[in-house]
Amino acid sequence: MQPRNMSMSGVVDLAAVKAAQEAKSKAEQARAEAARQGGGGAVTPASLVIDVDEAGFEQDVLQRSTEVPVVIDFWAEWCEPCKQLSPLLERLAVEYNGRFVLAKIDVDANQMLMQQFGVQGIPAVFAVVAGQALPLFQGAAAEAQIRGTLDQLVQVAEQRFGLTGLTVDADAGPGEPPAAREVPAGPYDALLEAAVQALDAGDFGGAVQAYKNVLADDPGNTEAKLGLAQAELLQRVQGLDPQRVRREAAEKPGDVAAQIAGADLDLVGGHVEDAFGRLIDTVRRTAGDDRDAVRVRLLELFEVVGADDPRVVAARRALARALF
Repeated sequence: MQPRNMSMSGVVDLAAVKAAQEAKSKAEQARAEAARQGGGGAVTPASLVIDVDEAGFEQDVLQRSTEVPVVIDFWAEWCEPCKQLSPLLERLAVEYNGRFVLAKIDVDANQMLMQQFGVQGIPAVFAVVAGQALPLFQGAAAEAQIRGTLDQLVQVAEQRFGLTGLTVDADAGPGEPPAAREVPAGPYDALLEAAVQALDAGDFGGAVQAYKNVLADDPGNTEAKLGLAQAELLQRVQGLDPQRVRREAAEKPGDVAAQIAGADLDLVGGHVEDAFGRLIDTVRRTAGDDRDAVRVRLLELFEVVGADDPRVVAARRALARALF
């Protein structure tokens, strides 16, 4: 099975923005408390891979996730794909040098944890960041794909929650990363970071402007284009009355503005197929400028979710059928 990559930079629920901000604050408080008590020192490479059971889950995973992302590997002795994936994840945990910790959970001995995470088959890989669980992928996967997912995880953990990882004692044993792993900051890192901070603070207008500043000099910047689409969506729905919008969308199927607003709310709430379906149905019922306005908004929502998402691929085909 191909990995089901997470999409943490995709659709953002308005409630999730607040939750992320609260989680970041709790993580900062936990790190400050650990520092006050003398914790937070260097760790050994061996401590980057740990076995976790139900009794130690809260401390070893939930509390630890306020300092560093915790990647969870659900495995079992009888699982053949696990025998390929687990050693790879262990090697990457050491190579990433404290950017994440790998927690290995034997599903045969920890059925309750397996059920709580909704694991349908193994191997299954999740992450916990600042106490929030995120699905990463299920099944064996190529190393390049896994690296891409881990890179995204550590980037979001740092940008959204301020989790920069653990300090590893290089003298404690093997596992030091290549010296070339540090990458110089790009020319737009400060502007992109300002945009992320504005999003976290609920300043959607500020985030929009920060992303536009990047795109003014670098129109092809993928991160800025995705971030701008998200920020503009959140800015549009910020002052809406959800009940009124949904009522008008239900009562006025021919009202283009009502359907567009309804689709925005659908997407912000995570109802991706509903948002796409609403606008595609509206395209079928309209013509001229009205149809073009709906089509443009639908393309904007595609940008929010991401061109590679299978729901976007399917909706593009449906849009083509509706138009032609």
